[in-house]
Amino acid sequence: MTSPTLPHPSERASASLSAADRGRRIVTFLLIAGAVILVDQWTKALVRARLEIGETWPPGWELIRLTHLENTGAAFGIFPGASGVLMIIGLGAVAAIAVVLVMLPSRSPLYTIALSGILGGAVGNLIDRVRLGGVTDFIDPTHYPAFNIADSAIVLSVIVLLAYTWFQPEEPRDAPRSEVGR
Repeated sequence: MTSPTLPHPSERASASLSAADRGRRIVTFLLIAGAVILVDQWTKALVRARLEIGETWPPGWELIRLTHLENTGAAFGIFPGASGVLMIIGLGAVAAIAVVLVMLPSRSPLYTIALSGILGGAVGNLIDRVRLGGVTDFIDPTHYPAFNIADSAIVLSVIVLLAYTWFQPEEPRDAPRSEVGR
């Protein structure tokens, strides 16, 4: 029977550093996600307070304008009336991203920032679905479906993740360990 061995002091130090890194990572993702949620909810509240549903400001602008829209479907207005199903999907996405951010080792600060932006955007739209039964959209490019700050955070963060994944150099693989000398 073998007795358990204590980790070497350097291994204990690296474990405590990883706990400190994890703590900093959690604070970072909460701050970023929180900022996205606050700005998203604030801008949506302004639009709901100042524009009637369907009202556009400034009138007559043809490139981009603010239009108060309520979307009970998914992105681009597909699946109208599916807010209940989309709430469940949103909750699952929020849970999955939170688990990844908290439990898995960080690849880089950029990775944490991008996932935090996705999380903040998902929560921002989820708040609308729970409170209002749909999502308030208001940024209205005339030749593209309307969107909001949460949608923007999600799309930009996904672009950052894709670019990070695409351009990240491959990690060197460990050479196989030989059994000689063990």
